[in-house]
Amino acid sequence: MQPPSSPSTLRSSGPADGDALRHIVALRAESAAQRPTEAELQERPKVVEVDHLDFRFGPRQVLFDINLDVRAGEIMVIMGGSGSGKTTLLRHLVGLMPPQPGKVKLLGKDLGSLKPAQLLDLKRRIGVAFQFGALFSSMTVAENVKLPLRELTDLEEKTMDIMANLKLEVVNLSGFGDLMPSALSGGMVKRASIARAIVMDPKLLFLDEPSSGLDPVVSSALDDLILKLREAMDISVVVVTHDIESAFKIADRITVLDQGHILAVERVEEIHNTTNERVQNLLHRRSVEPEVDPAEYLRRLTGDS
Repeated sequence: MQPPSSPSTLRSSGPADGDALRHIVALRAESAAQRPTEAELQERPKVVEVDHLDFRFGPRQVLFDINLDVRAGEIMVIMGGSGSGKTTLLRHLVGLMPPQPGKVKLLGKDLGSLKPAQLLDLKRRIGVAFQFGALFSSMTVAENVKLPLRELTDLEEKTMDIMANLKLEVVNLSGFGDLMPSALSGGMVKRASIARAIVMDPKLLFLDEPSSGLDPVVSSALDDLILKLREAMDISVVVVTHDIESAFKIADRITVLDQGHILAVERVEEIHNTTNERVQNLLHRRSVEPEVDPAEYLRRLTGDS
């Protein structure tokens, strides 16, 4: 089916947003038979479990009683505006924050109770692609992709070369391994980062804002790549994004965060039809002026505790 409007139209703001959202849901419905149903998902084992997670930076609490699970083979999208807590949650999920016992489990392992050697073994089974690629500028693309193999395995150089080339082939970067990151476009940097994240064939992949800063066509191609990886590698994917179109295209379920609270964890169709005003504000890009308490405002200005 040919889409009724161009990608640039889908990403425009204003009244067209509603039509864009309906169009995305229609596209998702076409392939619904190939996606796991809610019943099928619930029968699968949990690969991510978050249990009553709270977190604060000093006196400022940024996560409130977060409860979340991701099932095997699922693409879970975590959405929210700036300052919603989604990046902080992702840092907990990938082990970049001090783990709290019993709060986060990956692949059945409690991050807060693992010894260093056990944690390292677990991290061999997960992959992470950061928002801006995080490629080392002094290394070639292929050297960047091989880095996890070099640091975490005892494989021979030739074997590492083959594995890196295979993953570059998967992300459509075959022949670009000898280039430096500075020679790549933004979309190519993102794909190279994903190649590095999957080079050890992880069972769980985390992607931080994969479409951020990309034009609509490149972003759509990256969405297709994420879907292809899920099918080809039998992998579970957690994607953090604020890109509504991308989220609706790739997600099995969407978690919506706002001010550190989970507003919803639902299927795409249910998110689209929700009556939650704060979720609808996010989907339709409606800004809401926060209510200001005069006493609190004065306290911030004067610095009084």
